[in-house]
Order: sequence, then C-alpha cells, then structure tokens
Amino acid sequence: MVKRRYGKKVTIIEGLDQDTDLNNLTNKLKSKCACGGTVKGDAIELQGDQRSKAKSVLLKIGYDRKNIIVQ
Repeated sequence: MVKRRYGKKVTIIEGLDQDTDLNNLTNKLKSKCACGGTVKGDAIELQGDQRSKAKSVLLKIGYDRKNIIVQ
C-alpha cells in the first residue's frame, strides 16, 4: 500500500506471472473489493487499502499463500 497525493491510499499488486491476464484479474479484484483500479505496466493498482480483501481473492483464485506477501 502506498499513499498518493492528498493522502489517498493505493494498493499495488505486482510480481504476477507474465502469462496472467492482468485486465481480467483487475476486473475480478475491483468487483470483489468494491473499488476502482487500473493496470499500470506489470502491476495492478486498486484504490484504497484493499490488502486483506485482495489477498483473500487471490487465494480463492488459486494463488499460493507462500507467494503472497502483504506489506
């Protein structure tokens, strides 16, 4: 999570596989977390502090718990 202008928080998800469809994953995360977001480069940015929700969604999709690091 990073603070941006005006103190807004942004959750950044990075380090995903190259073959991952980032646009599809972003849409799933946005709908499950009820927030806005976008793909920037090789990372997904979600508006707000969505760390715990994003982690649970990634686990349900099938990502390994050992590979998800929340900071």
